[in-house]
Amino acid sequence: MELAALADGSLSSERRAELEGEIEASPELADRLREQQRALALLQSAAEQVEAPSGLRARIDAQRRPRRSQPRRLALAGVVAAATVAAVVGVAVLSSGSSSLSFQATLASTGLAPGAAGNATLTKTTSGWRIDFNATGLPRLDKGRFYEAWLKNADGVLVPIGTFNEGQNVTLWAGVSPVDFTTLTVTRERADGDQSSSGEKVLVGTVDSGG
Repeated sequence: MELAALADGSLSSERRAELEGEIEASPELADRLREQQRALALLQSAAEQVEAPSGLRARIDAQRRPRRSQPRRLALAGVVAAATVAAVVGVAVLSSGSSSLSFQATLASTGLAPGAAGNATLTKTTSGWRIDFNATGLPRLDKGRFYEAWLKNADGVLVPIGTFNEGQNVTLWAGVSPVDFTTLTVTRERADGDQSSSGEKVLVGTVDSGG
């Protein structure tokens, strides 16, 4: 709600400065603000452009009897209002759909897993980025051993996005955007209390964000 208030200028100046600072530090918040601004612009444009159909206006103009003028004006106003509501609903649906960004990634094998391959679909949700992942050629790991997936940015910062035992129908989650963290890797890990990456990469790929 605060992002919407910031976009339309209704947010208090005190909170505005604080929120703008948060947005500068968060690419994801900046993306969401731009979506709000685009939706607001579309709504304003739709409201300005809606008018009654020309055929209806012609029929109303042809029936110029004084005793009927008030009902005709009300009818025309009702048509314009209905058309405006329809346009606003259409824009709202378009705006809602535009937030569902989706990217793809194809992962190739390394020397630790010859012949393995993987693919992932990364979809933006209100909770974060849902990553639907599938891999072939990876043997099942258990008894304290497992696979872990990571996203990495250009500075080499690794963010863990989930663990699994085998690569079929895996759902992972990321709290960082694949627009900035573009490298997707899978490593072999052990439950040894060390939360850092083992470096044993079995799959490596790049997120295709359309850039």
